[in-house]
Parts: sequence; C-alpha cells; structure tokens
Amino acid sequence: MDTCSKSGTGGCSDHHGEGPSIYDLPIPYALREEWRQLETRRYFLGRMGKVLGWAGLASLLGGKLAAGTLGAAGASEFLGPKFIRLPNFVPKAKRCIYLFMSGGPPQMDLWDYKPDLAGLYDQDLPDSVRGSQVLTGMTAGQSRFPIAPSHWRFARQGTSGRWISELLPWTSKISDDLAVIHTIRTDAINHEPAILMLNTGNMVVGKPSLGSWLSYGLGSMNENLPTFVVLSSKLIPDADNQPISSRLWGSGFLSSQYAGVAFRSQGDPVLYLNDPAGMTRQTRHTLIESVNAINELTYKELGDPETQARISQYEMAFRMQTAVPDLTDMRDEPTSTWELYGPEAKEPGTFTYNCLLARRMAERGVRLTQIYQRGWDVHHNVVRMLPKLCAVTDRACYALVADLKRRGLLEDTLVIWGGEFGRTVYSQGGLSPEDYGRDHHPRCFTMWMAGGGAKPGVAYGQTDRYSYNIDSDPVHVRDLNATILHLLGIDYSKLTFKFQGLDQKLTGVEPAKVVEGLLA
Repeated sequence: MDTCSKSGTGGCSDHHGEGPSIYDLPIPYALREEWRQLETRRYFLGRMGKVLGWAGLASLLGGKLAAGTLGAAGASEFLGPKFIRLPNFVPKAKRCIYLFMSGGPPQMDLWDYKPDLAGLYDQDLPDSVRGSQVLTGMTAGQSRFPIAPSHWRFARQGTSGRWISELLPWTSKISDDLAVIHTIRTDAINHEPAILMLNTGNMVVGKPSLGSWLSYGLGSMNENLPTFVVLSSKLIPDADNQPISSRLWGSGFLSSQYAGVAFRSQGDPVLYLNDPAGMTRQTRHTLIESVNAINELTYKELGDPETQARISQYEMAFRMQTAVPDLTDMRDEPTSTWELYGPEAKEPGTFTYNCLLARRMAERGVRLTQIYQRGWDVHHNVVRMLPKLCAVTDRACYALVADLKRRGLLEDTLVIWGGEFGRTVYSQGGLSPEDYGRDHHPRCFTMWMAGGGAKPGVAYGQTDRYSYNIDSDPVHVRDLNATILHLLGIDYSKLTFKFQGLDQKLTGVEPAKVVEGLLA
C-alpha cells in the first residue's frame, strides 16, 4: 500500500495530492479501489479499443467507411466525435418529420368512413361490440352509449379513390401520396400512458423516445444543428389542450446528448442564443473551451459518459449560434413557398410555421423533427371544435408533403401524422346532430405516413362498421415503431441498449413486426 491510506486521509489523491479523491468516498476501501479501476483503466481501454478498431478499419478501407461502404450514410454525414453508428441495411428514409396531433383525432370524422352509421343515429352501441373493454371514468357511468355518426360528408379522392372527410380539403389533394393506416391500436386508454406508448414504446416513464433511439443509432447529419428537434405549436383557443412534457422527447437511460432539443414558439428559438452584453464571440468561445477542458479532466478521472455529453452539448450550443439564425431567417424563401403554405407560415409558433421550419431542417440534415399540435381531446362539442383543429393543420400538412415532393426530399423523408389514440363512436354526454362528444378509444385509430419508402395510395387495415374494433390487419404501436425504424434502415431487434439486465428496445420486450403492406 502506498501513501494513500484506507481511511482516505493519506497524502495521495487523483488530483495530484490536492482535493478529495475516490478514496474519500464513504464506502469500503476494497469497493473504492475496484470502482476506481473499472471507471478509469477498464473503461478507458474498452472505449479506446473500439475507437482504434474503427480507425484501423477505416484505414484499411481507404476512407470508404465514411463514404457509406458499410451503410447508407453519405460522406457528408457527421457521425459524432465519440460514436460511429451505421444503418443495418440501406434505408429508404434518411430523416423523419412527425406531425403529432396530441389529444387523439376522431378517426370516423376524418379518415375512417362508416356510411352505415347515419341509419344508426342515437341507437345504443351493442354490448357485444364493447365487450369487456374498460372505459374511462368520463363515460363508464353513462346509462347509454348512443351512436354519433359523423357530422361531415366524405368523398372519394385521388386515383386511389380513398374516402376522406370534407374537413380535410387540402390533405385530400395529396391522398395518392399517403399510406393511411386504419387499424392502429394501443394498450393505453388515458393520455399520459398512451402518448408515452407512442413516443417511447412503453407506458412507463423513463424510456428513450423514438428520436433519441434514432440519434443513438444513426448519429447526426449536421454537426451544427441538433439531431432531434421538437416544435410545440401555438394553442388553439377553447380547445382542451392536454399538457405535454419533455419526457416525450427525453433520452431515458441513454445519454442526455440523444434527447430532443425543444425550440421555443416565441422569441429566440433557443435560450441564450445571443452573446451576453459585453461579451464577444471569441470570448465566449474561449470560455466554452475552458469549461470543456475542466470537463475533460473530470471525464479522464471518472469515465462518466454524461461528462462527455455535457462537453458535446456545450460545443453544439456554440455552433448553433450561427446555424439557428440561418435556419429561422426565411427571407430567402421564394414567393411560391408563401403561396403554398399560406399567410400563417409567417407567424412564428403556428403549426404552419413549424411545418415550414421542419422542411428547412430536413434540408439541413436534422434527423427527426417532431411537431406537436395540442387540442384534439374532443370530449365535448366535436361539431364546433373539429373544424378549428383542421383549419389550423390541414393546409400545413398538405403544403409540407407537397413542398418536400417538389424539392426531391420526399423520397428519403418519412412524414408521419397521428395522435396517441382514437375516439369512440358513441357520444360522451348528450347527443344532438349539432353537438356530440367522443371519449378516448385505444382499440382502433387512424394514422398516415408519406414518403421515405412508405407505400403511396394504400389504405391499410379494416375496422368494423362502428369504427370500434379491428376486422383485419391490426397494427400495434410496437409494429408501427418497428416499421418506422425499418424505413430508416434499422432492424428494430438489433437497436438495443443494456439496462437493468435487459437488452432494451424501442419496441419493448413483447413481439413486434414490420408491416410489409406499408412498404413501397
């Protein structure tokens, strides 16, 4: 034993004799020594072994590795300073834009046309249809479950002849580009677990989100912007705006460097983007370099990956000072852009503005942009609220897909639209032709995908005459996420992270499958 004593009071420390060391922790000496070795020597050698292996392979291949010989990543992609991630096979999509209708859009009022319901107005939904389903506390006490047909007309659209509600005149124009899935189902009946299920594949808080898994698995295509960006759109007056939180775009047990970066809807998109008064850009750069130097010392001592995450986040924040203002300065957009998106595209924070911003992010290599529009929780007065919700989102969804398509980006950009569950065909509360509500419904609901290898013009799955149960081709949320990963070049069973004794996956531990009928 050297000058370090078992009591931790000796003259030796990991700071050259100054300050506390690993031996100062209030744990047995033997455990301290084992922990120090694991977190320094073994951790360092293990990480260095991987880095040197990749470096050697890259040398043998003469630089072809970065150019995509082993995967679809192009030479321009920034794979990150610490990790190299490659797709399992050549992907159809390189990036994704997720249009999240938070609250649960009513499928039978928008996409799932059920003409028989008109003749069943105000009749009770048969008990055999509901079966033993557990209802929410908002309708479980109802003495009746009266059927509420859609208030709106449907018409066939496009060469595919898909039935679409009159509430979606703009989206109807791109019907032949959409893969509409009528038979999505989930395990959750309330908002918080359902929205977690769709975003993280699990109803339990603390799991990584889809965007975090993509960041971890594929890395970034732009070193100056985050890999995963979240945009929350302005609230709709009088709507039931269910709360959302950062746990929906969090990294869970993955490093925090893979978490989504939420842009603000008002003011600077990112706080502290501008240099403080009296501080030059060079001074700020010097400050960040000094802080990172201290963090590097901490990392060498402890080997904590979160220290590296902090270093990379400081560096990213500095680079974003130039990249984000360029991203949000839309003066370079041609007149045709404003004609396509409409006047709301010039109002920061609107859903339309966020869709245009998402297209600009796609051009710059952001891996996943997720746009939230709250307000779809239509428990009451569907007839009054649904037109408002569609007016805010319909044209923007059309414009985004059309814009990507005309710029040649739709081919490798996957666009997804949907909420955390659907709505009931029976009315919550009272019922009249001009006033009805709809409760949460997890058994079947509609989502759509466009571009990025999704099969255009297909209507997948069939629900029963009540849009209540699935008759054929069910697609669980796990299957949806497996399919999304597949389109991005990832075998969902291989994108794993060891945590709590399990090889954790986005699809969880239960069976999942890629939906072949949705692939182009």
